[in-house]
Amino acid sequence: MTRFLIVLHAAVLWLAPIVALAQQPAAPETFTLDRAIQYAAEHYPSVRAAVEQVNASSAGVSVARSAYLPRLDALWQSNRATANNIFGEVLPQSVIPSLTGPVLTSASSQSVWGSATGALFTWEPVDFGLRKATVAGAEAAVTQARAGEALTRLEVESAVGVAFLNVVAAERAVVAAQGDVDRRESLGQIVHALVDNQLRPGADASRADAERAAARTRLIQAQQVLILAQITLTRVLGVTTGLVRADGSRLIDRLPPDAADLTENTAAAATHPLVVARQAAVDTALAQQTQLSRVDMPRLYLQSSVFARGSGANATGPFEGGADGLGLERANWAAGFQIVFPNVFDFSSLNARKAAAAASTRAETARHDEALLTIASERQAASALVQAALAVAANTPVQVAAARQSFQQATARYQAGLAGLADVADAQGLLAQSEAQDQVARVDVWRALLAQSVAGGAIDPFLKRLQP
Repeated sequence: MTRFLIVLHAAVLWLAPIVALAQQPAAPETFTLDRAIQYAAEHYPSVRAAVEQVNASSAGVSVARSAYLPRLDALWQSNRATANNIFGEVLPQSVIPSLTGPVLTSASSQSVWGSATGALFTWEPVDFGLRKATVAGAEAAVTQARAGEALTRLEVESAVGVAFLNVVAAERAVVAAQGDVDRRESLGQIVHALVDNQLRPGADASRADAERAAARTRLIQAQQVLILAQITLTRVLGVTTGLVRADGSRLIDRLPPDAADLTENTAAAATHPLVVARQAAVDTALAQQTQLSRVDMPRLYLQSSVFARGSGANATGPFEGGADGLGLERANWAAGFQIVFPNVFDFSSLNARKAAAAASTRAETARHDEALLTIASERQAASALVQAALAVAANTPVQVAAARQSFQQATARYQAGLAGLADVADAQGLLAQSEAQDQVARVDVWRALLAQSVAGGAIDPFLKRLQP
């Protein structure tokens, strides 16, 4: 028994590290900004849906073009039925089966076999542009789907970029808040030492403790913002296995050397995915109008048919027994043409549909014009954001240096008894604010550059600036 317990104890000690390692949560996946954008463009559900919409529209073009091909319909049928025919007319319907042959002198419940086979060849050589308009409409739908895919991809890339930079900014805000807490901890120790030695009033200790608690509250709030930003980034990436980590070291360490040259964008607004999508919608509406203008034209069909039938019933009255009627006894062929005219009384409905299509075209044209105005406004705003962000990023180091010097001087004056704690607290608050602005200033430059690339209609110029 003792030996068994020893072996069991050894096994537990050997397996414990393995079990503990297996129970540890997986480390969060780390993304750089360019990798995050590429990952979302390939995996986000809305992008995948847009790609499949393009595939569906492309198949629609093939369906529309198949109308140019002739049709060859064939059939074979065998049936067991009675042969009681009657003289008279039946209005067109799809309920009563058709019956051929003479009217017999008497009715009978006896049934016989019947069979029929045939093939019908149909080709429409002339349609006055209806099929061409249908194909044009299908091709316009493909163009619209492709423009929608490009716009969706740009929107997803923009959302990922914004979410990623929000995470980086939240991380830098946490760093600044932590630095503020550390400084207030150090100041609190100094204040308490002075108060304990009765060199400062006890109110200073209470003020220092309150300032330190407030700093910790701001740190907790900054950490909460960081977690929410990470959740948002995880969602826009399309990741479902837990939070992801954003590696923004390259963004904080440097700015693109040609950032100042990015304040102008000369690309034509008509190439922006939003404008292209709106123009494709206009083209689709115009194609619908053209198609409706061809619906009321006559259509010419060339047709030829070959068919054969067999029946176990004779024209003189007697019925053949057995399997008679399953074979084919009579064959025929036919060839000719048909001209099909549209429904004369459909003009009111057709006019209404044409009016609706024209209104849709005007509406899509107005949306296209609105898209041009939106893109122009976004480009102007993005240029202003880049200029302002660059100016702020150049000014915040000066602001931090001055605030740090002011804090150091205020602390020295307080320790020497030449200033009150309120002066130190004000200087410390100014330093914390300056450091927070400095931490986020570089991120704001990248935000502005991202907004400018999105306003230009392509994310590639922004991604090139991320390269080391």
